[in-house]
Amino acid sequence: MSGTVTHDPPPAAGGERRGGPLILTEDADLLDDLLRLCAAAGATPEVHHSVPAAPLAAGQQGSWEAAPLVLVGDDAAHRVRGAARRRGVVLVGRDQDDSGVWRRAVEIGADHVLMLPDGEQWLVDRIADVAEGAGRPALTVGVMGGRGGAGASTLACALAVTSAREGLRSLLVDADPLGGGLDVLLGGEGADGLRWPAFAASRGRVGSGALEESLPELHSLRVLSWDRGDCVAVPPQAVRAVLAAARRRGGTVVVDLPRRIDDGVAEVLAQLDVGLLVVPAELRAVAAAGRVAAAVGMVLRDLRVAVRGPYASGLDDREVARLLGLPLAGEVPVESGLLRATESRRPPGAAPRGPLARFCREFWERALVEADGGV
Repeated sequence: MSGTVTHDPPPAAGGERRGGPLILTEDADLLDDLLRLCAAAGATPEVHHSVPAAPLAAGQQGSWEAAPLVLVGDDAAHRVRGAARRRGVVLVGRDQDDSGVWRRAVEIGADHVLMLPDGEQWLVDRIADVAEGAGRPALTVGVMGGRGGAGASTLACALAVTSAREGLRSLLVDADPLGGGLDVLLGGEGADGLRWPAFAASRGRVGSGALEESLPELHSLRVLSWDRGDCVAVPPQAVRAVLAAARRRGGTVVVDLPRRIDDGVAEVLAQLDVGLLVVPAELRAVAAAGRVAAAVGMVLRDLRVAVRGPYASGLDDREVARLLGLPLAGEVPVESGLLRATESRRPPGAAPRGPLARFCREFWERALVEADGGV
């Protein structure tokens, strides 16, 4: 049981990690449960029996006014009545049949009433949000080929490299276990850090900061790739948890997607802001891309086509978009020397003035304006 009383949650500071909650209770069993939930959320709380008599030392989050979240045990509600009203107060109890809990919540100005154990997952998520500094989620873009060999992985890498070069927190996710590993394309297959199989057992909430720190850092961005082992799938719930954690860090997330739609890919599609379907400008590729678009469009609302030349007779980028019934994201340029650059361990998009980097930079400029509510 849980329910909202008033107020909005307290604002979090732009993605920076903050302190844990302030816990007020004398109930030993309730305190044990709250400490366990804080540990699950990766937060270290301050614990008091009642409202601290005076602010703690400057910079400590444990004071009543400064704590990002206050968890008041139902046993301590009467000791909180005289405290200054603030947002981010949760009244926590156990008695599902206690109708008086709502009156006590109003008396202390609580935002939320929560009963354990039913509300445990909600509370873990809320604690983790304030500890991590939950801010604006990352602009998340998926890239998929309209047919095999369309160049989707190349474009995904170039988008992520360009985003990082523009100073954005950037994460590249390899969602194609049969693609050979994007870390190889980036020249970092030997880099230290975790790959997808390490997250196969993930459930519930994954810490976004811990995820970022655990991944290889290549070309100023973080990369979640597949390794060269036998594991070729992770459970859909693990995909959901990991991608949600990646998005909570803000910035941009680019996902390289396979053409087949399984349960794991569906989890990714559900969290995308924009999808790019890379289609070579030839009739057979357009026909194949139409099937992919039909399947993807059932889950993803904003799917756009990125057309790659050279063009078959009678086709241009606008005609390809018209045949597919999709908005045109633009023409993906052919960049001479890209194969040689990859062989020399330079990733796609590494040349700042190259045509591929220019396409990616213009895409991000438009997409970020759109995400801000622009036209």
